[in-house]
Amino acid sequence: MLELKQEPQRLTAFLSGEIDHHRAKELRETIDFAVREQYPLTLILDFRRVTFMDSSGIGLIMGRSHLLEEYGGTLEIHNPSPQIRKVLRISGADRLAVIRSYTESMKHPVPAESAPPYAEHPTKQEEAIHEYAQ
Repeated sequence: MLELKQEPQRLTAFLSGEIDHHRAKELRETIDFAVREQYPLTLILDFRRVTFMDSSGIGLIMGRSHLLEEYGGTLEIHNPSPQIRKVLRISGADRLAVIRSYTESMKHPVPAESAPPYAEHPTKQEEAIHEYAQ
């Protein structure tokens, strides 16, 4: 099951269950469709309810990271279990996204002055989105 929450400039995908090669394709298609409709500044993949992830989950993360990079967006991974966090670290996927646990995201919100530079220039982002969409 996948639940998407759209907010201004942010899309959160609440993942659950097992992420294996059977499930990854469905998740990828649904998330990509929503990203291409909204072009969020930030895509959050929330792993709180994920019980298992194989290399297909790493591919899911890598592909979404590349998709967002194409127009200046960023990827965040929230609430991975210790086992999934270890897989992310070993695979190098932790270099593609900010990884936060729920308590980290609540204790250390990103201050406005450390926001990505494109957030200060929406016209540049709009230009990048326009170029990407063509």
